[in-house]
Amino acid sequence: MSWRVGVDSGGTFTDVCLFDEQGGVAVWKVSSTPEDPSRGISQGVEEGMRLVAPDAGDQAAAAVSYFGHGTTVATNALIQHKGVRTGLLTTEGFRDLLEIGRQKRPDLYDLFVDKPPTLVPRNLRFEAPERIRHTGEVETALDADAVRAAGRKLREEGVQSIAICFLYSFVRPAHEQEAKQILQEECPDAFICASHEVAPEFREFERLSTAVVNAYLGPVMRGYIARLAPRLRALGMTVTPHLTQSNGGVIGFEAAAAMPVRAILSGPSTGVVGAQAVGRAAGFEDIITFDMGGTSTDVALLKNGQPRLASEAIVHGYPLKAPMIDIHTVGAGGGSIAY
Repeated sequence: MSWRVGVDSGGTFTDVCLFDEQGGVAVWKVSSTPEDPSRGISQGVEEGMRLVAPDAGDQAAAAVSYFGHGTTVATNALIQHKGVRTGLLTTEGFRDLLEIGRQKRPDLYDLFVDKPPTLVPRNLRFEAPERIRHTGEVETALDADAVRAAGRKLREEGVQSIAICFLYSFVRPAHEQEAKQILQEECPDAFICASHEVAPEFREFERLSTAVVNAYLGPVMRGYIARLAPRLRALGMTVTPHLTQSNGGVIGFEAAAAMPVRAILSGPSTGVVGAQAVGRAAGFEDIITFDMGGTSTDVALLKNGQPRLASEAIVHGYPLKAPMIDIHTVGAGGGSIAY
């Protein structure tokens, strides 16, 4: 017997589904463990295996042929601003771009609108003399000494993560690559990401914002995965686990740890893809999905059987350039209403 396991780790409950490739289905839920979501997942999977294969003992998990899960770890960390102390290295003269943003505002004429908190305070934002033109030509070589000095200051400040974003690095990433190597030498324990790796596209502010969010969430997701993977192995599971991306596809744990920004809508996108399959099986192509959890309610529109995909979006006030399903979320989950 071979089982396919799907897990939806939410803020209130962790839902587990076991699908026997011969047709059987078992579904149940356990309470989530927000302090360590991996514990709730492993507990739910363990209970499920005992439910469907009580006589298999420790060998039940070995019969799992596929394991995939959606999680709200990155989403909740961003919403609650529980990421890590993050530093930033930018092209000289662009230190404040993260706060300046663009002229376009959600409420252009509201003088009292609240902006989302800046994820990197000004004292942790550093500049490096360098300049690459839009053609890819190097106008000013990277000042390696300035990068090294910034790395030392960030290490002294106790940052756990650093984002790098230089002008036109999506055309020529050499300066970001060199800066990343230097920072890895100066801050060996920090999570470091460069914008050309996360969002190799034009529009400096959106690329900067995406890189910063990725860095802000990096250690959170890495720690979560570092705890979950051994828990699954301890159950006897030998299959390679996967995590749902914001675009409805899946990635391996290693990729998810390096690019947590792509899993911002991991949980909600899984619900949309599941509704798409149900709608197709029922003969309906134009549907509205309604996914109410404990924390939030997520809605998406499918036309001709396909959800709308977006290459960029504003998630909880932060512009992100990452592939994702167009999902609208409101804080009206059952737990939120009760609270």
